[in-house]
Amino acid sequence: MMTEQTYMSDLAIPPGEYLQEVLEEMDITQAELARRMGRPPQAINEILRGDKAITPETALQLEQVVGVPAYFWSNLESEYRLVMAKEAER
Repeated sequence: MMTEQTYMSDLAIPPGEYLQEVLEEMDITQAELARRMGRPPQAINEILRGDKAITPETALQLEQVVGVPAYFWSNLESEYRLVMAKEAER
């Protein structure tokens, strides 16, 4: 019988770091992203700094504004938080 092994990297990309790259590629400021999403600029800044998690609702808004699928944002956030929790546990 063959068993399937799954490996998870201990390297996590903060979602805000990737979002910053997307904004730079699109030539959009944090303030403009906040305006387009109908969110306070402070919330966007907190996401970019990693202080605020990307919720499913935020992921959907990001998908509409920047075109990156919501599932990508949700998965990136989930993996990042899981790796951070593992590091904190060590």
